[in-house]
Amino acid sequence: MTDNEIQSTGQPDPDRPVRVLFVCTGNSARSIFAESLLRRVGGEEFEVFSAGTEPRGINPLTIEVLTEAEYPTAGLSSKAVTQFLGERFDYVITVCDNARESCPVFPGAHESLHWGYDDPAAVQGSDEERGAAFRKTFLAMGERINQFATLVRRERRELRQAATSTARS
Repeated sequence: MTDNEIQSTGQPDPDRPVRVLFVCTGNSARSIFAESLLRRVGGEEFEVFSAGTEPRGINPLTIEVLTEAEYPTAGLSSKAVTQFLGERFDYVITVCDNARESCPVFPGAHESLHWGYDDPAAVQGSDEERGAAFRKTFLAMGERINQFATLVRRERRELRQAATSTARS
C-alpha cells in the first residue's frame, strides 16, 4: 500500500460530524499535531481524536510549537489506540510507518489512510535544530490537513446533493 492508498469500506453519513482517529507510535508529536490541526480547520464538522500504539506522553516541543501557533493545548493527552477499539470512525489515519504496521483493525465502514511523516522527536542536535524539526512537521501536516478537510467537505456536499436529487425523483 502506498502513502496515499485508501482502503474504503463505506461512505460517511453527510448529516453527522466526520469522526477521525490519527494514530502514531508514541502519540507524542505527529498524531497530536494532526488532531490539533484538524480540530481547528474542521470545526464542528469533525470529531477528532489521536492515539498511539505505544503512547509515551506528549513531547514538550509539541506543546511549544502548538503554543507558538496559538493552538489550545488544554485537554491534550497521550492515549493508547486500544482505548478506541470498538468505536466507529469515518477515517483512521496513521501518520508514521511503525503505527501503520501495528495499528489494530477497526471494524465497520471507514477509510484507512497512511500519511508517513518522519518523527521530529528523533532529530538530534541543538534545541534550535530540534525545534525546527517539530515546526517543519507541524507546517507540513497543516498543508495536508487543509487539503483533507476540503476534500471531505466536498464529498459530503456531493453526497447531500445526491441524496436530495434522489429524494426528488
